[in-house]
Amino acid sequence: MTTTTTDTETTRADADAIRALIDNWILWRDAGDWDRFRTVFHPGARVLATWQQGSADDFIKASQEGWERGVSILHSHGGTTIEIAGDRAIAQTKMTIAQRADVEGVISDVVCTGRFFDFFDKRDGRWGMVLRQPIYERDRIDPVTPGAQLDLDPELLARFPEGYRHLAYLQSRLGYPVKTDMPGITGSRTDALYALGRDWLAGTVDTLDHWT
Repeated sequence: MTTTTTDTETTRADADAIRALIDNWILWRDAGDWDRFRTVFHPGARVLATWQQGSADDFIKASQEGWERGVSILHSHGGTTIEIAGDRAIAQTKMTIAQRADVEGVISDVVCTGRFFDFFDKRDGRWGMVLRQPIYERDRIDPVTPGAQLDLDPELLARFPEGYRHLAYLQSRLGYPVKTDMPGITGSRTDALYALGRDWLAGTVDTLDHWT
């Protein structure tokens, strides 16, 4: 007997595979499982985060080096929406980034909420991530010890966009060169990212290398 897979079943299987990549990105990255983390990406993939922009390989290397120095960054995520067009896809996933560090002599937690905007393609029957661009919507910073007084440099804080101002402050104090034009909840940079997603699905762009 021959069975036929319908388009709906195929799309559901593709969406499940993409969702697994999104889940595995967080679990394997935060667990320091670098070999499996690498399998989330296709060759040539890139990750653009506040503290590191470049190839996925460079991101993995920098994450591993930070891990070994005790840099504490954790991720969690919520709902995901996935759009698939043939062998290409995009996804947006609600996420939270939590980072703990010494800030101005006070151990503090930054919590930043936003979305992961991810680009995927299917090569030789396997889906892989080719670009991750977070969207940063809102953040806050709190001392870990109740009642501790945290005094921030207002001039440094004001250098960074509102959506990830405190996260950038903490990361800059750790010595990272933080990118200052990341997409936020609204704005021209965010509009351009949405447009790039539409172009990717439509097949009107062959590469994402121009997005920096």
